[in-house]
Amino acid sequence: MQSIPVRLKERSYRIEIDSGLLAQAGARARRAVGENASRAIIISNPTVNKLYGNRLARSLKAAGFRAHRFIIGEGERHKNLRTAQTIYSFLIKHRITRSDIIIALGGGVVGDVAGFVAATYLRGIRVVQVPTTLLAQIDSSVGGKTGVNHPMGKNLIGAFHQPSLVVIDPETLSSLPPREMSAGLCEAIKYGVIRDRKLFDRIFLRMDQLHQRDFAEVTNLVAQCCRIKADVVSRDEREGNLRRILNFGHTIGHALEAVTGYRRFLHGEAVGHGMRAASRIAERMEMLDSAARAAIDEAINRVGPLPRANTLALGDIISAMHHDKKAEAGRLAFVLPIKIGQVVIRSDVPLDVVRSALKDAL
Repeated sequence: MQSIPVRLKERSYRIEIDSGLLAQAGARARRAVGENASRAIIISNPTVNKLYGNRLARSLKAAGFRAHRFIIGEGERHKNLRTAQTIYSFLIKHRITRSDIIIALGGGVVGDVAGFVAATYLRGIRVVQVPTTLLAQIDSSVGGKTGVNHPMGKNLIGAFHQPSLVVIDPETLSSLPPREMSAGLCEAIKYGVIRDRKLFDRIFLRMDQLHQRDFAEVTNLVAQCCRIKADVVSRDEREGNLRRILNFGHTIGHALEAVTGYRRFLHGEAVGHGMRAASRIAERMEMLDSAARAAIDEAINRVGPLPRANTLALGDIISAMHHDKKAEAGRLAFVLPIKIGQVVIRSDVPLDVVRSALKDAL
């Protein structure tokens, strides 16, 4: 088993990664939260609950928890305050207290909503993240960023709330649809571009093994990405400076999701488009050489085809970007690569450069 610490003083926790770990999730949660917790609320979606809900519930029962389940709808369009409200009502009805815990079993939507509810119910109760998609395992389950979407923008309503534990069983990826796997691989490419050229090259060269769910290769990828994120979050928990590099591709990606009502793109797919556009902005500003920009493009191409974005109006995308929480004093902030493995944050990109890069990339 690989155990990766996220060092945040009294909010520190561990990311545990191993085959078959789902069956041990109850025991590991008990170790993380102590003996006082009596009830565990599993929040999941219908597909994941059917695949893994009973296994998790059995492990929780064996660890002395009384397990309840609450199932939410699938997809980004259910990541909203309405869904959170239904969960609050369930928790109140069952008289869940601060000594109890929430378990998020699923992908990024489940993890974000469950984490947001945990952050806000009774001003905060503990949450354990059990991610079952590649994107959630390498990104959204780690770092404590929780939230829900608003029709005008993604994740505009949220809170920082660190989990007590992250339990990752790479075997759950065997049931992941190919499109979800591709979306996660886009997010993995992000880590290589922002922080680790060797990781980028390995993803580039071993894309076929990753798509085929080669267990050793996937486990290595998950661990490497988690190490990068744990290091960044440990240095900058609340996105004051360094952590902003994790938003590479996200300023544009979030806008694409918003203007399509969170229905056309999976999050990683939108980020894939966003990384292509951000790389072109960097190239046009003479910050990134054309060979590196082409390599980023080729890596994203190897992931597989992304849903088309060329039917969207550039004006709508740019307008949505201005609603993004990363905008500063009305100015758009972009994470831009200067080479593969290193990025900078710029808020002085001319609008004509943004438009040109978007038109070319999309």
